[in-house]
Amino acid sequence: MIELINLTKRYGDLTAVDSLSCQIEDGLLYGILGVNGAGKTTTMNMIAGCLAPTEGEIVICGDPLLTHPVEAKRHIGYLPEHPPLYGELTVGEYLSFVADAKKISPKHKKKEIARVMDLVNVTSFEHKLIHDLSKGYRQRVGIAQAILGDPEIIILDEPTASLDPRQIVEIRKLIRSLKGKHTILLSSHILSEVAELCDKILILSGGKLVAMDTLPNLQAEYLHTDTIYLTARCSTARCEEIFKRVRGAQKVSYRGEGGLTHVTVQLPKGADLRESIFFAFSEARCPILSMQLHEASLEEVFLTATHAPVKSHHSPMQTAVGQKKSSPAKSKSSAPAKAKQVPAHPIMDEDDDDYKPLFGKKEN
Repeated sequence: MIELINLTKRYGDLTAVDSLSCQIEDGLLYGILGVNGAGKTTTMNMIAGCLAPTEGEIVICGDPLLTHPVEAKRHIGYLPEHPPLYGELTVGEYLSFVADAKKISPKHKKKEIARVMDLVNVTSFEHKLIHDLSKGYRQRVGIAQAILGDPEIIILDEPTASLDPRQIVEIRKLIRSLKGKHTILLSSHILSEVAELCDKILILSGGKLVAMDTLPNLQAEYLHTDTIYLTARCSTARCEEIFKRVRGAQKVSYRGEGGLTHVTVQLPKGADLRESIFFAFSEARCPILSMQLHEASLEEVFLTATHAPVKSHHSPMQTAVGQKKSSPAKSKSSAPAKAKQVPAHPIMDEDDDDYKPLFGKKEN
């Protein structure tokens, strides 16, 4: 379990994350959504121990990150948006270096490296330079280093960014295979991806947590209506007469076209009137050519939540933890473990922040 207690990060006058408090349950896949600058990456960096909070506490599986950083980081595997891979190393050499950094015992290192390479399907590239891999396979190697050592918690920041459609499908399949075995935090701008993969969704806006729940609960919380679209072979006047017999519709609009009438019906959330509509039109001997119930999408929920007033952290939508403030935390970092043949320049974009590897993994 991850506990975030009054987590805050400020850069001068800018508050990137503002008093974020919640609990992340074991074994679930959480999607983190927000517009650019909402605080997603900053939050993930603080949880991973790569960035110190200005205020607040982070507890990882019972270990406070501030006071027991090595013990807390043992539980975490982290994939930044742009994995800092060393292009001059082969896949096998790089994973061996990461295994040494995570302090995986020599007795189990070879077997563990083989396990993760097989899991992400890069075994055939073990002796190939990372620099020569495609973007999709470099992303696989990044995921391999994150899950090396079998951490309880995996943090994935935009894992499918800049990939082609085939690579996106493959990475999603890989993430789905990890679901249930690990607690996963996934950040993505692809809303359909979050809706498909995630058990629960966190929505950040202006550094604040404005929503946290399952998609069905968020749909019920933020959008109180569903819509039925139907097309019938009859006049608009006839459709209006039929709908007078249908109870429960909040608003009905009609559009006639070439002997057909297209009808849009708004109804309360969860009040599916398709059966009543079907029998009403059947009794009137007016054929329905098509009828579809449209439920609110994650995109609609996201747009509504990020424009709505910020909800209390004690809302029943989320499990909040204590609101007490901690004294400002000072960043602590451990010295990197020495390893052979460590190139000086990882493959990174120029605008990336410096990357601090996570050390102190439990020995198998």
